[in-house]
Amino acid sequence: MLTKIAVQGLFNEIDYEIPLMDGHLTFIHAQNGFGKSTLMRLVYNILQGNLEDVRVVPFERLDLIFDDGSNLIVENRNQELTIQMSKNRLEEPVDADDLPSLLGSLYIGPERLYLSDGMGNLKPSIDIYMQELSDSIRRAIADSEIVPKSEDSKKYTDADLDTIFKNVEAKINFIRQAGFQPVIPSGYRFPLSRFEIGDNPEKYKSLALTLKAYTDTYYQFAESIVVFLDIVNTLFVNKTVEINDKGFPQARMDRSGTIIPISKFSSGERQILIMFYLLLFKAGTDSLVIMDEPEVSLHVSCHHIHPLALHHTR
Repeated sequence: MLTKIAVQGLFNEIDYEIPLMDGHLTFIHAQNGFGKSTLMRLVYNILQGNLEDVRVVPFERLDLIFDDGSNLIVENRNQELTIQMSKNRLEEPVDADDLPSLLGSLYIGPERLYLSDGMGNLKPSIDIYMQELSDSIRRAIADSEIVPKSEDSKKYTDADLDTIFKNVEAKINFIRQAGFQPVIPSGYRFPLSRFEIGDNPEKYKSLALTLKAYTDTYYQFAESIVVFLDIVNTLFVNKTVEINDKGFPQARMDRSGTIIPISKFSSGERQILIMFYLLLFKAGTDSLVIMDEPEVSLHVSCHHIHPLALHHTR
């Protein structure tokens, strides 16, 4: 985990040292023009190995200090970069291709309402992200037909299988909240008792292990969907975001029940959806998330990161 960011000679005149607390948010604030955004993009580009974007920024040295005592040192002398990893007083050169493996990172910039399509055109990012989410949900729905099979030669007792079934039943009940679930094939009972397992242990061993593989594949994705909906519906007023029967996010007015397309949301509502979508679906476990100007278009009551998202992305 990254514990400190230190930069010397940013714009050839500014030095910063920013400690990061594990499990907490770090807010960087200063007057305009003091290099906040430049520093955040600099850290992100270093961790992504985007060295062409790094070398054009005027700075003398940047240190990324990790909790294992290692220190990534980047020096920029007239756009000539030197990158080394220091640990136990030993310094070794670091190749640009190795930088992304040091720490996962996600940069959420202030221009997040629009994305380039790669041909010079800008498109509303909310449309792209919600289509991504819908496509993933529909793939999960299409993968709901399970075929019990197992190449596992391990011997399972009835008690072992009963425990597996109880675990997958709890997870499937949760996954169902995300709008999909496995379809149990005909000829199989689920849920079932240990007595029924004992009548045909090999048959139900295959079902238990197949359902376990299914929940291992889809539980975290379903959890992200449920947490995403919980968060945005806590922040939104007079409307509830839901997943329709086609697997696409939509909103329903609380009093009238009128369906509102996500594309018709206000700027502030789209900001909320975009930020929490990126946090929950794009940030890797224990990755560094850099959010530049999180308050853009938001009402003062929304000027915080929801604790559920912080816990989930950790």
